[in-house]
Amino acid sequence: MRFLTAGESHGPQLTVIVEGLPANMKVDIESLNNEMYKRQGGYGRGRRMQIEKDSVEIVSGVRHGYTLGSPITIVIKNDDFTHWRNIMGAAPISEQEEADMKRVITKPRPGHADLVGGLKYQHRDLRNVLERSSARETAARVAVGALCKQLLQQLDIDVYSRVVAIGGIHDASEYDIATIKEHVDTNDVRVVDETIAQQMRDKIDQAKQDGDSIGGVVQVIVDHMPVGIGSYVHYDRKLDGRIAQSIVGINAFKGVSFGEGFAAGDKLGSEIQDPILYDDTHGYYRASNHLGGLEGGMSNGMPLIVNGVMKPIPTLYRPLASVDINSKEPFKATIERSDSCAVPAASIVCEHAVTFEVARALLEEFESNNMSILKNQVDQRREMNINF
Repeated sequence: MRFLTAGESHGPQLTVIVEGLPANMKVDIESLNNEMYKRQGGYGRGRRMQIEKDSVEIVSGVRHGYTLGSPITIVIKNDDFTHWRNIMGAAPISEQEEADMKRVITKPRPGHADLVGGLKYQHRDLRNVLERSSARETAARVAVGALCKQLLQQLDIDVYSRVVAIGGIHDASEYDIATIKEHVDTNDVRVVDETIAQQMRDKIDQAKQDGDSIGGVVQVIVDHMPVGIGSYVHYDRKLDGRIAQSIVGINAFKGVSFGEGFAAGDKLGSEIQDPILYDDTHGYYRASNHLGGLEGGMSNGMPLIVNGVMKPIPTLYRPLASVDINSKEPFKATIERSDSCAVPAASIVCEHAVTFEVARALLEEFESNNMSILKNQVDQRREMNINF
């Protein structure tokens, strides 16, 4: 399975083509749009989310609510394009129109792709860089992940996400899946512990008041995974390696870990490995899950625990120093609309990035032309863990 996204932040639409989903998979459009809505929420979001009301339109690959097995095309319209038509339109413009055009950007923002992208592609108007490098593209990735989540749900695999920390305030306790599912969407910072939610809001408000931004840590949990998804035989087939690459490919994500993650470096081997047990009901399982459900690049049947670290968003309302690429004079960096904190929304993006990689690995592992055949093979793998 693979996908390709296209579209600019203020262009007419985002377009996604997904290839490789099995035929006869049920697709629920309302559920897809609910996932899109979640990405737009969360405390600390900026004014862009008040303008765009993301919803998906499927224009190929699905008929009467079921996949055909052919490529699926998804369109996400940008409502704000009405105000950007003259700036972002595809039609050629005259030299005079180009000279008069507003919103030309020559002052690169620190922490963004602006300057490096301009150098690489030789763009003198850095809007040509920031329009595509914008986190707006993650709406398309959530749409893909939302499709894949429906695939996983039909295979009895559940995916959840939560916020673990914002601005140094932590909700780092371990919770069972039922507790996370019950609590995480009941507050706008997506933490399980309601007692610290207001502390996080206050921290976000302070950052906004100071013209600054804050980051945090998110966690994704994949439950009821069959054993042996991924492979140990080569580095690029390891499931944790693929997940890690996908997460750091999300805007502003700078770190990823599994299970206890970086804390494992402070512990003894006897404290971090997960003892193997067996019973007739569950088959092989682990007495603990320090390694986050992964051994040797493969799922071991325990819940996958994936942690992602998001840096503070680099667009600041108290901008840092920059240099105009035309005059070479120092300036304060250009300000685009931005969020003071996007960690709750980023947990949704991270959740769907992980969902895609898990779905892709499953479709590589088993025959995947037809949904019923795929489901039978996944069920057989689960039975194998008992009978082996």
